[in-house]
Amino acid sequence: MNAIVIKGGKRLEGSVDISGAKNAALPILASTLLTSGTSVLTNVPRLEDVSTMIRLLEYMGAECRWHDSLIVDSTRLKNSEAPYELVKTMRASILVLGPLVARYGYARVSLPGGCAIGARPINLHLKALETLGARIELEHGYVTAHCDRLRGGEISFDTVTVTGTENILMAACLADGVTTIDNAAEEPEVVALAETLSRMGGRISGAGTRRIVVEGVPRLSPVASRIMPDRIEAGTMMVAAAITGGDVRIRGARQEHLGAVVTKLEEVGVKIEPEGDVLRVIGPERIGSADLRTHPFPGFPTDMQAQFMALMTISEGDSRISETVFENRFMHVNELQRMGADISIQSNTAHIRGVPHLSGAPVMATDLRASASLILAGLAARGETRVTRIYHLDRGYEQLERKLTDLGASVRRVSEE
Repeated sequence: MNAIVIKGGKRLEGSVDISGAKNAALPILASTLLTSGTSVLTNVPRLEDVSTMIRLLEYMGAECRWHDSLIVDSTRLKNSEAPYELVKTMRASILVLGPLVARYGYARVSLPGGCAIGARPINLHLKALETLGARIELEHGYVTAHCDRLRGGEISFDTVTVTGTENILMAACLADGVTTIDNAAEEPEVVALAETLSRMGGRISGAGTRRIVVEGVPRLSPVASRIMPDRIEAGTMMVAAAITGGDVRIRGARQEHLGAVVTKLEEVGVKIEPEGDVLRVIGPERIGSADLRTHPFPGFPTDMQAQFMALMTISEGDSRISETVFENRFMHVNELQRMGADISIQSNTAHIRGVPHLSGAPVMATDLRASASLILAGLAARGETRVTRIYHLDRGYEQLERKLTDLGASVRRVSEE
């Protein structure tokens, strides 16, 4: 087991490049199952979740190899099953269900795992696939879907679901007829998937809005696609600059993907200057306070809630952060309290009273974004912070400690053994 050790108090300065987005790469990798042939994906982040998806594709018979790009040949798939051993660590594995049943008429996929941040049921995926004509069975921890060929239908999600939208978007591309998806997720990653499917030959309109229309086609073709920059990594780096009073130029941060994050950072005194495809982020001497509620895009992203909370722990004044997306996403609070943060929880709202400084302490990561928040807190803390269970971090951040070190932070990875 590894840990990350941070010596706080270093002001971050310089430039940093943002890696490709995990949450865009995973559905696009799953979409290669819809085609027969070789697809070429560039700017794919080398992350544990991406490696898991690659192993899953290879288990099904796809040939995957890295050069400068990731090359996926899905010509000779040999089975339509996603076993528990590969699915248990990553919820996004459910994204193979729609493509498999659409292309082969059969799929057997283990119920997924991932971060323990809430229930995140897949019933919306299954109900939508049934609307498209699939016969669904749940037994022994697996979902089995059968269908001679999916047919278009009208789908209206009860609540906004990103992976549900992506799963049905992929399946509908090979369905017979027209599919409408109402209350669809508007996230940039959904738009990136739709753009990739369109280059494969899919007929899609409305991606990025609450209503997506898909006209099914008989077949799709392999594609060359570049993975969009990771807006959550960009937001994390913006908070890193702010929490250290730094001055950082972030290459690959797209302001249109970060509107709610930019608004809140500016509200607490952070200066943000667009410079072409670069965002310059300048932290103030003291951070102001702000209230926020997480919402699906274009609202404040739940994946940035923990990082913003770390920033608010050293703000001047009181803040409230309400989590409306996942019911169990305050597990980082106990660890921040170990560092001297003044936080109390009432229902789905965290009340944060800013303190003059945090103190370094041994802390434990509980999920992917919690691990990032503890590292950010460590950057601002006095003394040394040791973050354990960082395998969560490696699921979603590519070489974060190196990037922070290049900006002047004292961050190193050590063996716990």
